[in-house]
Amino acid sequence: MDPYGDHNRKIVSPLDKAHIVIEEDKVDSEIEVSASKTENEANESVLEDDPTLVDHLTDLRKQLVKSAAVFLFFLIAVFLSINLWFPHITRGHELIILGPLEVVKFYMSISTAIAFGLSIPFLCHFLWQFVKPGLNEREGRFLSLYSPVMLLLFLVGVSFGYFVVNPLSYNFLVSLGAVNFNVMVSAQEYISFLLMTTMPIGILFELPIVALFLAAIGLLTAESMKKVRKWSYLAIAIISALITPPDFISQLIVLIPMVLLYEASIFIVLYTERKNTVTN
Repeated sequence: MDPYGDHNRKIVSPLDKAHIVIEEDKVDSEIEVSASKTENEANESVLEDDPTLVDHLTDLRKQLVKSAAVFLFFLIAVFLSINLWFPHITRGHELIILGPLEVVKFYMSISTAIAFGLSIPFLCHFLWQFVKPGLNEREGRFLSLYSPVMLLLFLVGVSFGYFVVNPLSYNFLVSLGAVNFNVMVSAQEYISFLLMTTMPIGILFELPIVALFLAAIGLLTAESMKKVRKWSYLAIAIISALITPPDFISQLIVLIPMVLLYEASIFIVLYTERKNTVTN
């Protein structure tokens, strides 16, 4: 009889325990590898079944590349032709440069601002191409109809700032300082002042479109705009004071058209509501 043939013994030797531990580790590692393979296969199947995220990221990258290319094109074109349009920007004002690097900073600042303004129609079109698939029918129809109006209002606001707000504010502030000082305006300060009195006003002129969009998605009504009219005027006055030079003339010049635009927004929203009521 084999003395070691008893497989039903209860006492297990240390060697047997080590062998059991090794076998358990192998089983655990095999289970982990199997689970990892299953998870990877599940992730791959999800990506294969739902490639929407990948498509969106690819489309976004394409639109960003096209936007950057258009902006760089206008930036180079504007910078190379700076001697042609520069006298129209300065309006004959005598500006000073404080150092050689100031020339480059000034030219790059003003070229970047003009290139961005020229790129806005193309940037809006690329943005529209990206967000169009994710919009519902009402939102898509609204943006397709009013995108040209948004661009037109922005250009009207920038023009209003350039031809009205900027010269009046500049002459007023320079005249005010000339009473007691010898006013010398640097080129960098002038372009900062020019941008302050044009670009923010162009954005503020989008108020009717913003109100119409909020009304189209049900977040705003003409009645609610009438109820908060006083608070809206206060908010417009604060915003006008923040984006314009610190003088009463500039703030008043911007405040008056903004109040008129708010009243026009109420009328437009009310007209849209009545039109939708008749249609329904």
